[in-house]
Amino acid sequence: MFRFLLVRIASAIPVLLVLSVATFAIIQAPPGDYSDYIRSQLINQGGASFEEADAQAQAYRKEHGLDKPMAVQYVTWMTGILTRGDFGHSLYYNKPVADVVSERLPRTLVLALVCHILASVIGISFGIIAATRQYSWIDSLLSTVSFLGMTVPRFLMALIIVYVLVFHFNVSEINSFHSARYGGAPWSWGKFVDLIKHVWPVVAIATFGGLAYNMRVMRGNLLDTLNAQYVETARAKGLSEGAVVMRHAVPNALHPLIMYQGVVLPYMLTGEIETAIIFALPTVGPAIVGSMWVGDVYVTATFMLVLSATLILGNIIADLLLAALDPRVRMGEEPTHDHRDA
Repeated sequence: MFRFLLVRIASAIPVLLVLSVATFAIIQAPPGDYSDYIRSQLINQGGASFEEADAQAQAYRKEHGLDKPMAVQYVTWMTGILTRGDFGHSLYYNKPVADVVSERLPRTLVLALVCHILASVIGISFGIIAATRQYSWIDSLLSTVSFLGMTVPRFLMALIIVYVLVFHFNVSEINSFHSARYGGAPWSWGKFVDLIKHVWPVVAIATFGGLAYNMRVMRGNLLDTLNAQYVETARAKGLSEGAVVMRHAVPNALHPLIMYQGVVLPYMLTGEIETAIIFALPTVGPAIVGSMWVGDVYVTATFMLVLSATLILGNIIADLLLAALDPRVRMGEEPTHDHRDA
């Protein structure tokens, strides 16, 4: 197993390097940088003439190395990461990028993890219920829920919830984790409840999309497993239907979902990011959008690099879980999964 882990990590390093190059190049592709933002601010808010603002912007560009070729900027950024753990300096926030990431990333990961757990538990449960009641009204209802979860855009659901909260329930504090009275207060039960009141739309939307896939795959694969010969043998031995399903069918129907765990955390992260942008919560999503808007390239590149690393880490964890369940994976064989929706 240790050798298997080393091989997966070794193969992930060049992938992460290529992703970092591609991400940095895509971010730098549009014309302009942070000096253009400075120029516009000096003209629009500082009352400076174009010549004065442009001179200061060019001086700022040269001082911070923004005038250097993209390849030089990338090498400088990556060298700082590999040698000093320095992700660069945020031009907009005027502090190390690591501080910006450490402030916003934990909140995002916690929300994504909560959404992942809820989506897995609820989705798998719905899949089991739908498969064991095939073609019933319950199956039809849950299949409709799954269809809506996979087709309705998350940003649209977020916009609808914002509209309802603001215009029908007069909710004004939707862009923070806490109400004003709990802002600097120590943790208490009241502060926790207040946190739930502020983040439940984000959790609900991201969970809704995640449980749809979990339910769809679990239902289809469990239907196949319930028709397998060893399941019929278990029934012939006199086991109750509940024991047959939970002890024999369900564990063997979970393999595709374990493989799915490799992409589920980044999926939950993107779900959180989309909805957090609509709700303007201080998490990764608004930071990425804001940094791209003003040209704060190191913040954007670092967040995208972290999300790429999360995707790779998720795949490694999924490989380890699958290898623990299926020895063929450790031996280099691909497990076969023939699941379909029924």
